[in-house]
Amino acid sequence: MVLAPPTLTLEQFLTQPETKPAQEYIEGAISPKPMPQGRHSRLQAKLCAAINQAAETEAIAAAFPELRCTCGDIAPQGQAQRSLVPDIAVFRWARIPFTAEGDVCDRFSLAPDWTIEILSTDQSPNRVIGNILYLMRHGTELGWFIDPEDRSILVFTSQQEPELFTGAMALPCLPDIPLSLTATQVFRWLQMAKG
Repeated sequence: MVLAPPTLTLEQFLTQPETKPAQEYIEGAISPKPMPQGRHSRLQAKLCAAINQAAETEAIAAAFPELRCTCGDIAPQGQAQRSLVPDIAVFRWARIPFTAEGDVCDRFSLAPDWTIEILSTDQSPNRVIGNILYLMRHGTELGWFIDPEDRSILVFTSQQEPELFTGAMALPCLPDIPLSLTATQVFRWLQMAKG
């Protein structure tokens, strides 16, 4: 007789200590995200910096790396809920939860306005895209799926088919963020070698 491994409810999962790498809760299953490698880390850092430079000073939005976002319909034993850790989660200023003292809250129980995922070598593209689609169903307006190997960015927007961006094509951002980027500019950040 084979016994199924015990699963935690979402509420039980959220009481567990955070781990490195982070773990995600997807409909009752818990799995670790792969540890970021060089290209992933570089793109994540540069994108966060670019978004925050364009949006944070004017209190338009803020980009958070590796921020746990928990959202979804409440179902018995938390089966329909997910607690995800996008590579970058961008929230408009008015949606960022703050404490009474004005500090950013630790827990974000909502989907970001913009989610960015950077494909790592050991990740399943369909699983990562599945997380983007899940967040889109729960309020996310914009999703980027970045493939460093392919030098392409698959963009998801509400009520439209995904579109693949390469080269000098201007990437869509949240309309209120004054940021202009192309796929070429994003992937140029990977070239750090001095001449």
